Amino acid sequence: MQLSSPSTTSICGIDEAGRGALCGSLFVAGFISKQIKDLYNLGIKDSKKTDKKTRAYLTKEIQSLPHTYFHIVQITAREIDHFGISQNMKNALITIIQNLKSFSDQFIFDGNTTFGLHLPNLNTLIKGDASIIQISAASILAKNAKDIEMEKLHQLYPDYNFLSHSGYGTRAHIQTIKKFGITKFHRQSFLKKYINPTLFDNF
Repeated sequence: MQLSSPSTTSICGIDEAGRGALCGSLFVAGFISKQIKDLYNLGIKDSKKTDKKTRAYLTKEIQSLPHTYFHIVQITAREIDHFGISQNMKNALITIIQNLKSFSDQFIFDGNTTFGLHLPNLNTLIKGDASIIQISAASILAKNAKDIEMEKLHQLYPDYNFLSHSGYGTRAHIQTIKKFGITKFHRQSFLKKYINPTLFDNF
């Protein structure tokens, strides 16, 4: 689907990265730009259709544009274990709206739920990252933040090969956990569905 220009340049696009990962944080980004033409000129598109190097480049370009505003929320593995995905996502949406409400009166989250948050200026759009360029930009910011985190975790734990799976539940990742155990950055609430709970006794 080709990206279309929204009816107003004050729209705030919101997207997340890492929701289903077994390791690392979940990142939620909100993005606003009054320079829509510049976004199109950069070739902004859904982060899933860009590679890591391109996402890093586009992030720098996006953040340097004039009249551009963004906010990124990091939700750690421990926060996910303690509060759950839904509550954390709800809090992240509130935080983004509070930080960016001076620049936008319309917030659109990529997906089909606001996690129980009912606000007149917050809406959802399934596959919004493929149709609204501000959501596409937000998806790039969120995914780049996740990329950076997994690069750091790879340096700390090279045996887990985080660069190849970004913390998601691939067969290779599961086998590595069974061999080496978990790190303090793994989401215990997710992993207990897949792995022997005794691996968590020391955490």
